[in-house]
Amino acid sequence: MEKYVIRGGKRLQGEVTISAAKNSAVAILPAALLSDEPCIIDNVPDISDIDCAIKILRRLGAEVKQTGKSTIRIDPRHIHSDTVEYELGKNMRASYYFMGALLGKVGHANVSMPGGCDLGARPIDQHLKGFQTLGADISVDYGMVRLTAHQLTGAHIYFDVVTVGGTINVMLAACKAKGLTIIENAAKEPHIVDVANFLNSMGADIMGAGTDVIKIRGVEHLHGCEYSIIPDQIEAGTFMIIAAATNGDILIRGVIPKHLEAVTAKLQKIGVKVVEYDDAIRVTGTGVLRKTSVKTMPHPGFPTDLQPQITTLLTLASGTSIVTEDIFDNRFKYVDELRRMGADISVDGKVAVVEGTGKLKGAPVKANDLRAGAAMIIAGLAADGVTEIENIHYIERGYEGIERKLKALGADIKKVVIPDGYIQKQA
Repeated sequence: MEKYVIRGGKRLQGEVTISAAKNSAVAILPAALLSDEPCIIDNVPDISDIDCAIKILRRLGAEVKQTGKSTIRIDPRHIHSDTVEYELGKNMRASYYFMGALLGKVGHANVSMPGGCDLGARPIDQHLKGFQTLGADISVDYGMVRLTAHQLTGAHIYFDVVTVGGTINVMLAACKAKGLTIIENAAKEPHIVDVANFLNSMGADIMGAGTDVIKIRGVEHLHGCEYSIIPDQIEAGTFMIIAAATNGDILIRGVIPKHLEAVTAKLQKIGVKVVEYDDAIRVTGTGVLRKTSVKTMPHPGFPTDLQPQITTLLTLASGTSIVTEDIFDNRFKYVDELRRMGADISVDGKVAVVEGTGKLKGAPVKANDLRAGAAMIIAGLAADGVTEIENIHYIERGYEGIERKLKALGADIKKVVIPDGYIQKQA
């Protein structure tokens, strides 16, 4: 096991280049199974979730070759299994995309219930509703979801709630279904558009991705293609908040500014200077952080995946801020860790009241999940003294080279091995 040790209080400045979108990549790799030919995927992030996806692809029978640092060639022509076992899927929430991909590819799938971060109840009932409407039979036994379909047929699907995973999964299954599928109340996140563009590059017929109505006309065959994944809006937003928290000056390159409008607007309201360029954003601290209210919403609202990070920033602001988490039930678990560092936060259900103290103190903490881990890094960078962060495997699920990138900006951060039998001292 390893941990990060951060000596905080340094003003970060310089340039950082954003990696490819995790949330796109973990769907695009399974989507490549639908092709009848090899696909080459460029700009793939080097994170542990991708390592897990590659293991699953190989276990299914796909040939996967990594060429260079960020290019993967997937040949799905020799798939011989339809099963994603529990041991492979338990650490990766997005393992459920193999349900839609395998169902569309071979007409059956046997996939373990997804794992990943513990963010409370995240049912896949809308995914299963979509598959069933397309004509699949579904059974769940011992944590395995079994899907079978003699012939998937296009249908009209209305999601009861906006679901990113459900939207993508139905797109995957419907690509080769007979006839027209219409998804209403579809999610609109940038990575949904990215997955649709990848499928269309293989010959799929998908219209409306990025709106709340998506139409998919099934095709018989999908061909190989070469495709480059979009930049990661959540990593970009995290570095924007890092700049604000350290009163820094960071030019964040390789981004799509439109994807970051909700974050930009909130940071400007807090008192941070944000300048947009064609493919970059510069974020500069002004020395003053003001209170605000934040409510997470589906895109284009403020993303839930940046809620822990912005809440951490608000502990450094003056006044009382209100943060409402409207997506996941369990996303305030990290608050106890921030309290160890001197934060004054009270949580009542889905609402957190943040009394800005203007400062944090270094302490031993742990990452409860991927984005909570990013929040701990932000807190450590801004705090006085030394912060030690355990459970960093969560962070490495979604942030490529985070230690290296922070060091290049002037952060004092290092990864150290935790000795066997070590028990973390709690503040």
